[in-house]
Formats: sequence, structure tokens, C-alpha cells
Amino acid sequence: MKFIAIFALLLITEGTMAQDPHFSQFFSSPMTLNPAFTGKFDGQVRLAGNYRNQWPTINRAYITGTASVDFPILANHIPSTDTWGVGLMGYTDKSAAGAVAFNYFSLSTAYHKGLDEDGYKQLGLGFQATYSNMLINTSKLTFEDQLSSDGTFSMPTQEVFNNATLKANYFDLNAGILYTVSTTDKNNFYAGVSLYHINRPKQEFTGINYNLYPRATLHAGGYFPASEDITVHLSGLYSTQAGAHEILLGGAAQFLVGNPNVENPVSVYGGAWMRFGDALIPYIGLEFSGLRVGATYDINISDLKTASESRGGVEVSLIYIVRHPESKGLPCPKF
Repeated sequence: MKFIAIFALLLITEGTMAQDPHFSQFFSSPMTLNPAFTGKFDGQVRLAGNYRNQWPTINRAYITGTASVDFPILANHIPSTDTWGVGLMGYTDKSAAGAVAFNYFSLSTAYHKGLDEDGYKQLGLGFQATYSNMLINTSKLTFEDQLSSDGTFSMPTQEVFNNATLKANYFDLNAGILYTVSTTDKNNFYAGVSLYHINRPKQEFTGINYNLYPRATLHAGGYFPASEDITVHLSGLYSTQAGAHEILLGGAAQFLVGNPNVENPVSVYGGAWMRFGDALIPYIGLEFSGLRVGATYDINISDLKTASESRGGVEVSLIYIVRHPESKGLPCPKF
């Protein structure tokens, strides 16, 4: 019975991991989208954080969070039109009310080669190495034989785990390419492709193992001024992994609400993205003094909308960029 229970749990886990954890605000989680985004920003240091609670009407079904930092290096030893970035990221994904947890630690690097004399066109290549571990806290698991007549899981179970914590780990390799171009200092456009789990790492657990399928993503976006005080941002992606596909398209308008001539004007954002066949994703954001905070609320439109009550996920993001007083002000991808 113990082996059967573990095997069933792993099958459920494998099904949920057929597609990697993802963010509706993919544009605010650069190093889970494409390692080539490492160092691709106008500043000295970029801090980013993301939190997602998937299906909040189901008790802690999936909770995902990241924290990352990246920065350019050796600026005085490479051409002024080039950028070399290095980044670190921590990433956690918990499910089944915290009983199952995946934890990741990544080291990324990317080199962006300038293709013109001003650095307005760059081609970047990035790589990311990741250490991953999986934990199952058996003390938080419940089984069918624990279900009592009052609907609670208060009966003793016949499964014997001795409250053990079961563990597994693996190393992973990811890579990506990113092309960016600007025609003025008011716009920027980009396109990229990334491939995660290049080495198809083997996940082994209590004698059961399977290889993690690669995840390929095509993504693009850009921004341009619509008026003196309004900028339009558009972005989208197509991602595929193990037969699962995801398409997101949408955009947001940026409204200047402060003096546009100051160094860090205040902006507010409003827009929406669509995950086709799954959710409508309204977005609001605020930016000031190098900090951008964004919030989305997935409105589920798939067959799961009855169970989820049309709520697919609450998500919050932040990006803080420390800029040098003598920054070149080069446009960089934003959404």
C-alpha cells in the first residue's frame, strides 16, 4: 500500500509538472522566461520578485514565488555598445497545501552584442544552470481512509510513512537568445526564444524516475509612444512542453501622472492579457523612483471555472532598478 500511495502521488505530481509553473506576468519574471534577459536593463542592479496563488478557492493548491537579482559586469573591459550580465534567482513552487515543494536555485549569464554604433540594436545569448530539489512532507498528506462521516480527515490512516520527508534533486540547463532594437530613445522592440531543461534531467524518487521534458518558448513585445503622456506596451508568448501549449497576448497603457521632465516620473499602468482557452488577466501597475509594482487577477474561462469560481490566480510582481546618475538611457524591454 505504501508503494501504491507514493506511486499515485508521483503520477499526480508528474501531471502537474507536465508544464512548468508559469506567471501571468511573464514580463516581470525575466529569468524564468529567458536566460538571455540577464543584465538586459538600463541600470546597475535589478531586483525582481513574484508571487502567485493559483486557484485561491482551493486551499493552497499551487503557490509559486521567485526572487532574483542581476547586474552588468566588466563594463570597462568590453565595448560600450555591449552588455555582459550575471544573475541569481531563487524559485519555489508548493502544492497540495504545502505537502509537495519544488525549490530551485539558478545562476545565469548573458552577453549582449551591440550591432550598431549607438547600441540601439543588440543580440544576446544567455545560459542558466539550476539546482532543483523536490520535497514531500508526508505529515501533511491525507488519504481516503482518513475521511470521517462528518467530512473531515480525522480518521487514522493505514499508510505508514513515519512522518518522513521524502527528497529528490537534479541539475538543469537552460539557454536563450534575445534580439532588441530601438529606432529612437522613446521605443523598443524585442523577440526571443528560450529552451529550458535542455539536458532532460532525470527526476528519481523512491525507485520511480522520468525525464523532464524540455520547454520551448517564443516571445516578443515592445513599446512606443501614443502621445506625449501615454506609451503603449504590447507583448505575447507561445510556450510548449510535453504536449501542453500556452499562448498569452495582451498589453498595457502607461500614463504619466507627474512631471515628464523629472528624472523619474510617476506612471500608472492599466491593461490586460489573455491566456487563450484559460483566463482573462486584467493588469494594473504603478512605477516611481525605479520601482514598478504590478498586480493581476486571473479570471478563469476554462472548464475549471465552476470549481475555481472563475478565479484562476492572484499574482503580484515588483521590479526595482538602481540606475547610475550618468546612465546612457538606452531603451530596454519592459513588458
